[in-house]
Amino acid sequence: MPTYGYHCQQCKHTLEVMQSITAEPLRSCPQCHQDSLIRGPGGGLGLHFKGSGFYITDYKNSSQPSECKAADKNGCCPCKAS
Repeated sequence: MPTYGYHCQQCKHTLEVMQSITAEPLRSCPQCHQDSLIRGPGGGLGLHFKGSGFYITDYKNSSQPSECKAADKNGCCPCKAS
């Protein structure tokens, strides 16, 4: 789900909310309770990939054997020996 930033025109309160792309934008400010919120692009968390089948959750860190990952931290990975 994407993160959207909201800005209240009345009290200048700002907040970020994770919402579905198809969700209706919020209108009521949680601080001053006026219908003066404006939705803009958020910059916080971005998209969350939950479950399996996504590169970022399944394959991103599996390209290197686990013993190489530990050795790589010390700068002595046997896989990179030339």
